[in-house]
Amino acid sequence: MTHYPNVKPVLLSVAVALSLPALVQAGGFIEDTTATLQARNYYFSRDYSDIVGPNQQSKAEEWAQGFILNVKSGYTPGPVGFGVDAIGLLGLKLDSSRDRVNTGLLPVTDEGRAADDYSRLGAALKVRLSKTELKIGEQQLMLPVLYFGDIRLLPPTYQGASIVSNEIAGLTLQ
Repeated sequence: MTHYPNVKPVLLSVAVALSLPALVQAGGFIEDTTATLQARNYYFSRDYSDIVGPNQQSKAEEWAQGFILNVKSGYTPGPVGFGVDAIGLLGLKLDSSRDRVNTGLLPVTDEGRAADDYSRLGAALKVRLSKTELKIGEQQLMLPVLYFGDIRLLPPTYQGASIVSNEIAGLTLQ
């Protein structure tokens, strides 16, 4: 008896590869896809010279450029539609020094310096049935109990599953 330890991942990969041509030819999957690229330039300066205490840093000042790419596919045709949302985030340091870090604008390395760049790439699989949508993966949610605050160089994202139903007119269930 021969044992093949990683057969399931290989079979899953083959199944996905064989279904890709069907997704590319699928009606609304490509045609309804949208993509946006946003650029942000942030300068942050804070003066600590009047604060008394053990902190020797008198100033925090950094300048950075951010890029946010959002891609939202349409859905495959049929009673159950499948799609993918993706987000790419890139932050680039334009100006900072070891004595001016910790503004919260750029991550700080183990050496106490601002990172030259940082990035994140995430995707979510989405499934639509009638007026109900299930998303699993990287998301930007705005819920009463979970807020997506878009006030920094790069916005936060959350990983998990969400379901939104609009089956009843005038009522949205999340």
